[in-house]
Amino acid sequence: MTTATNNHPDYIQLLVHLRDLQRQSEIQYRHTESGFLSEEEQAYVMREFPEGDRIRYDGGYPGARKKKVIFLRDEEDDFSDIVCIQAEVDDRFRKIGHRDILGSLMSLQIDRRSFGDLWIRDGKINIYTSEAMARFLIDHLIRIANLNVSFAVTDEHPVQEFQYERLELVIAGLRADAVTAALAHVSRSEAQEMIRRGLVQFNHVTLVDVDEVCNNNCTISIRGTGRFTYVQVLRETRKGRIVAEFLKSV
Repeated sequence: MTTATNNHPDYIQLLVHLRDLQRQSEIQYRHTESGFLSEEEQAYVMREFPEGDRIRYDGGYPGARKKKVIFLRDEEDDFSDIVCIQAEVDDRFRKIGHRDILGSLMSLQIDRRSFGDLWIRDGKINIYTSEAMARFLIDHLIRIANLNVSFAVTDEHPVQEFQYERLELVIAGLRADAVTAALAHVSRSEAQEMIRRGLVQFNHVTLVDVDEVCNNNCTISIRGTGRFTYVQVLRETRKGRIVAEFLKSV
């Protein structure tokens, strides 16, 4: 895949930090771990730190979006300090959402990488974080959007359930510009400009070439439009176009 070379200082600094953690693990024969990384950050650092016997990416549950990079002391090491804290909320009179929870966390002036996936479902708020940060949040995260909350560590590892809308779209082909045009409902030339402006990602990596090919199960993120998963080609039309199946995150 031809993608943008990300020379942003934050990414360079992240790589330097991870190299230092890896050296500490090897020299001191102990596990070390990063903070929670976004999917884009993971895609970037995974090229230098691929998952293996002594490198694990862990978000606390299968399918987690935000994950830590954990450098293990040896192949038998199964260290993880990730826990889930949970609070029940009565939101019958004041609905709260992801943005409210994130805002309350940021008001505590903690590093964004101190916590991983978070969501609210069936009257429960779930936040993945480290054991050390869990103690801090239990003591200090006591109010969200004018609602009193009381967090505690749960022994369970709840799994976030993502909702999708199934789409069938007629597209010219599986090139990035054709796929982007169909998903964003713009012309092919407008899609090409969106790609050149860095607004389109395949598997969390920003595209450069408009003729990059979309493969099965590819995650497509289009800024201002949404997040999609390409599933498969369903059939061809008489005019040589294809009908493709996508899932849109809702």
